[in-house]
Amino acid sequence: MKRPALLLLLAFAPVAAQAAQPFSAERSWEIQRIGNPETSPDGRHIVAPVTRAVLADDKLLTDLWLWSTDGKTERALTSDPAAESSPRFSPDGQTLAFIAQRDDDKAPQLYLLPLAGGEPRRLTTFATGVSVPRWAGNGRLVFASRVWADLALDKQAARLKEREESKMKAQVWDGGPVAVWDTLQDDREGHVFAVDIASGAVTPLTLGRGLQLPRFSQGYENTFDISPDGRELAMTADTNPARNVTDVDVYLLPVAGGPARNLSAGNVDTDTAPAYSPDGRHLAFLQQRVPGFYAAKARVMLHDRRGGGTRELHADWDRSAGPLAWSRDGRTLYSVIDDAGTFRAYELPLAGKPRALTGESSFGGLSVGPQGIAALRQSFAEPPTLVSIDPRSGQATKLSRLNDALMADTTVGRFESVTYAGADGDPIQMWVNYPPGFDRSKKYPVFVLIHGGPHNAVTNSMQFRWNAQVFGSWGYVTAWPNFHGSSGFGEAFTDSINPEWAEKPYQDVIKASQWLAAQPWADAERMVAGGGSYGGYLTSVILGREHPFKALVAHAKVYNLYSQYAADFGTTVPRFGGFWEEGNREVLERNSPHLAAGNFDTPTLVIHGQRDLRVPVNHGFELFQTLLVKGVPTRLVYFPDENHWVLKPQNSVFWYAQVKRWLDEHNPPGAAGTQVAVQGD
Repeated sequence: MKRPALLLLLAFAPVAAQAAQPFSAERSWEIQRIGNPETSPDGRHIVAPVTRAVLADDKLLTDLWLWSTDGKTERALTSDPAAESSPRFSPDGQTLAFIAQRDDDKAPQLYLLPLAGGEPRRLTTFATGVSVPRWAGNGRLVFASRVWADLALDKQAARLKEREESKMKAQVWDGGPVAVWDTLQDDREGHVFAVDIASGAVTPLTLGRGLQLPRFSQGYENTFDISPDGRELAMTADTNPARNVTDVDVYLLPVAGGPARNLSAGNVDTDTAPAYSPDGRHLAFLQQRVPGFYAAKARVMLHDRRGGGTRELHADWDRSAGPLAWSRDGRTLYSVIDDAGTFRAYELPLAGKPRALTGESSFGGLSVGPQGIAALRQSFAEPPTLVSIDPRSGQATKLSRLNDALMADTTVGRFESVTYAGADGDPIQMWVNYPPGFDRSKKYPVFVLIHGGPHNAVTNSMQFRWNAQVFGSWGYVTAWPNFHGSSGFGEAFTDSINPEWAEKPYQDVIKASQWLAAQPWADAERMVAGGGSYGGYLTSVILGREHPFKALVAHAKVYNLYSQYAADFGTTVPRFGGFWEEGNREVLERNSPHLAAGNFDTPTLVIHGQRDLRVPVNHGFELFQTLLVKGVPTRLVYFPDENHWVLKPQNSVFWYAQVKRWLDEHNPPGAAGTQVAVQGD
């Protein structure tokens, strides 16, 4: 076996010398959470939504805030009780469009705020609501909405009211999707509309043209764009009419009418995220080429609207691109790249090689201005913070100060990246977070955190739902291994666990625990593990196999791979075929946790939400009741009002309290290790 390489990257968080408060679950909800920024056309200002929690009322309040890029201004733009989102500057910089559901609005609507002064005015009264606004010149906006394609727009409200008031609530499906994440789908379609700024008149752009936005989208972000002159719409749509197959392509539609043109007809997988260059010369989009593999490499494609050709940029680069943002001169693309445990801002020139602009911290929400790039920077110890990135040097200048006082009075622990030898001797990157005041001469309990996906690596970011700083305030060292299957380490590594979901990740987690147990500061007799979604699945796999953990936490876990075929993605043909096909039953039997129930003997906390349609709630009840029948210590924490995640403030605080209670009960300090002072939660 290869010897593990230690400490590839050190990333130590600054700790306030006299910080008074631990990073508790309640404390995490005091952090004001900044959303994706929008840069003004002149580059002088940035607007972003800011969400703050009122824990006592169990409410989240979201307002728009304004920053100047010289760092002198930070102030709220709106203060309405309704949440505002999706700020968009008009091309002349005089007006800010945003989405809100205010006063008597039955659904989210478009509002316009004059930046010279004055109150916002409602622009639309669209019955089915609006999302993803885009300016088409200074006189129009385009947006997406789900409508009944067989019904006139002025009749939509009546149908909504009729269905809402009907005593009969049955629904009927002839095909999928039945649900997307936590929402049952009805018989509406996603379409794009234009609204005139002066009159408020709405015009359909895609209705009646044989196309609709992708059926399986959780939302319509990155599904369409409008050319700078407003004459052409690029949209994504399912090409294959079969309801059990998806083949999403990019289509070009003349806004004035005429046939649509399929720009990516030769690709049978997903094409998405169309983005016009500011000069209108090019259209960039992302292309995946492995049908049924959602984490396949997203390649950057460039369409020349003058010459008509389409080519791939950076074909030999083994990273997957995210949504694309153009430089103002149209010569360079920027994207946030999942890159070896960190989301890095990258420069992707039309001519030249990709170049990482940022390093250790994670970045997101890029908005390109004339001189800089607005972005959100974060790490395990820094909440999302608004910065401006110099596109030449990559230097990030901090702009937001909303959380400075809170974080200065909060103890945070340091963290680092290590690498160890995992399955097949392959190098596995792992983030290790230490409690505040960490002393290498003492022994600490260890919490191995198992990320979801499985094709979503854990990155150097503040994970609010499984927050290492909160666990650190309990005295735990936490470890996040990016096991085989994780994104950000090349397509082959990501695809290495399909269709055998369990084996390599299981080995990687066990080898992570062995690496941790060998550290002088780790109490090998006080190790626990847990995760959510795929992380809950792998926790359930570990439950039925040999492992060193004293207690487990399984949240929103896939427990029975047979019944997981009823999940929200279960209406499309699986990449490797159904379990009824030859050879596939054996694959499921090797990988489904429920078939190893005879080996279950570890105390396991089971957590699930009723509204979870990605991993239906039956998985939680099946695991919990199996453990009960076997006499294994267990507890079920059930949230009737949560989905795949725990999103409400009071539910979140309760979730952390239940996890801590479980670990206190089943992983108490003992004679085998030195008890350390544990801060309260």
